[in-house]
Amino acid sequence: MTFFRQLFRAPLVVLMFLICFAELLLKRPRTRPERAAWLSRLCQRVLRVAHMSYSVEGPVPMSGAVITNHLNYTDILVHAAIRPCVFVSKIELRKVPVLGWVSMMAGTQYVERGAGGSAEKAAQGMAKGFRDGLPIVFFPEGTTGIGELPLLPFRSGLLAQALMAEQPITAGFLHYEISEEDLARGCSTMHDLHWGKQSLLAHLWTQLSIKSSHCNIRFAQAPIDFSPQAIKDRKLAAKEAHQAVLSLSEPIQPASGS
Repeated sequence: MTFFRQLFRAPLVVLMFLICFAELLLKRPRTRPERAAWLSRLCQRVLRVAHMSYSVEGPVPMSGAVITNHLNYTDILVHAAIRPCVFVSKIELRKVPVLGWVSMMAGTQYVERGAGGSAEKAAQGMAKGFRDGLPIVFFPEGTTGIGELPLLPFRSGLLAQALMAEQPITAGFLHYEISEEDLARGCSTMHDLHWGKQSLLAHLWTQLSIKSSHCNIRFAQAPIDFSPQAIKDRKLAAKEAHQAVLSLSEPIQPASGS
């Protein structure tokens, strides 16, 4: 059954990308808000075809910076499906098949760690997004975690740039669940939804085998209230932001029988 489910869904996902690609060619969105709106429609369609639903707790941030935990590339789909936004991502994403192209066309701001002027370029890209009135989404962990820890340590660079721009930073936490049928056949969110060491194609194929999944994103009621010391010390700011996201966390759904 799971194999036939994968064979049925894979062409549908490809079809959604082709439809949105055609829309991109016809409408040719030029501004960042137009590209963000295009990405939002694409993500809503892909999630629907993949039988992944989502829900939101708390007020959806419509401006400023937004930070959450990072478990999977579907985190990006969920964020964008909720409302148009701009992402800041590591430069390696540009090389990922399909996702790299989509991220580029959506106006993603890339960061190249260790490269000269990278922080300045990131700051400039974030400033453009802020001026456009769009929320800027980034994942301070810098990579995806597989759920063994609720949250990896935060990198401070992008947080410091948002603070320097005097923008509010709102915390959120993503939590995934899968259906009872998936649990009964031994699947779990940690091993079948969270992106660990699998290749992109292998993980995509695994995700297509899941009957249905749900992502809940819980946003804080208000932006993070950083201490005066944290505003001056980026490392302390990273710790306070980490605690703000962690305070919104939910337990990981266990595998069946565990």
